Amino acid sequence: MPFITNEQQSQMLANGTARARGEAVDPLPVVKLYTLDAGAVWLLTELDADGDRAFGLCDAGTGSPELGHVSLSALEGVRGPRGMRIVADPHFKPHQTLSGYLADAQRDGSIND
Repeated sequence: MPFITNEQQSQMLANGTARARGEAVDPLPVVKLYTLDAGAVWLLTELDADGDRAFGLCDAGTGSPELGHVSLSALEGVRGPRGMRIVADPHFKPHQTLSGYLADAQRDGSIND
């Protein structure tokens, strides 16, 4: 996947495996994806064993961020209003767990990190 590094993929797979085993997990987001020409943001924590279905906080820029799954391969084909691709933020450093980001995003109506 061009969005995530091998290290990020390994961490996301480990988080996904823990959740699949029924463990209560509230990890730090591993990767932040965003649109360059629109207001969409994804803070992803987990990856299914298929290596494509990711889980995290999804903000389509409509004022209703929510937890959910997203296909990384589907995101590869998404373009913003000016035709720009979704990219990973190479400078993203999480400062709280996913539940903290969710609470802030629901209060603010968007992911503000």
